Amino acid sequence: MVGVIYERCGWCRPDVSRIYDVACPRYRDRGQARRGPVDASLMRHVAALMSLVLVAPLGAQESCADGDGKWVVRACFDEPLTESRYGHDVLGGTPEWTRLRFDLGPLGQDQAGGKPVLTIRMRDMIIEDIAPRVSDLDGDARPEVVFVQSSYTRGARLAVARLDGSLATTPFIGTAYRWLAPVGAADLDGDGAFEIAYVDRPHLARTLRVWRYRGGRLDEIAAMTGVTNHRIGENFISGGLRDCGDGPEMVVADAEWRQLLAVRLHKGSLVARVIRSYDGTGSFDRALACE
Repeated sequence: MVGVIYERCGWCRPDVSRIYDVACPRYRDRGQARRGPVDASLMRHVAALMSLVLVAPLGAQESCADGDGKWVVRACFDEPLTESRYGHDVLGGTPEWTRLRFDLGPLGQDQAGGKPVLTIRMRDMIIEDIAPRVSDLDGDARPEVVFVQSSYTRGARLAVARLDGSLATTPFIGTAYRWLAPVGAADLDGDGAFEIAYVDRPHLARTLRVWRYRGGRLDEIAAMTGVTNHRIGENFISGGLRDCGDGPEMVVADAEWRQLLAVRLHKGSLVARVIRSYDGTGSFDRALACE
């Protein structure tokens, strides 16, 4: 199994532990991301680590992440609009993608009746995100893709795409030009089910929400206000998940960008503690490395 940490500089680290399928995004016309050395303490014990300090592929025709190779070779956002239709641009020039594409591996092609590609098109919405997040969320060996959809009239929602072409989604925020920034996905409380976390309106509501993915659906199980992981116009999302030996933690900033917080899901509630002062983007890298 393969896993990486995404970093703003374009480096990504190969897995040294039990991480599910998450891989370097690859941007056409920009070349492949490079690989660098790994810090084993950063990768310990997290079932699926999706650290989201990703760089948006400005001007690219597609943004891709590797799959497991058997079911999915890679997943891509593609078919960007040539002229902005939504016009939010919260991610600083990131294309307005209109399609999610699975390039299928041999098992995926068998399931799809021999077809090499599965596509999911956006209707009256765009993909307002940086790169697909590929991970097996339910333990059936078939990877899902986590991403952000934005409706032209109802704002953003989180979506989980499956290999049968169906989606599990959270509700739309409800208003146009309202967005959410993913944090990551893992079994956050050790109950055997995966949770997906995001910051709801990181510039306004600044609310961390955790949703449990089970039985093909998403159910909200916890929320906490006063945190953020994105500033308007940045083409990356800060923070993510880490495991420093005591189980997965979500790493975010406080609402004023003064301190970094480690947040745990414990008995159905979110519990935060300060781990360091925020002194620039490198402070997130150090926090994720358990320094």
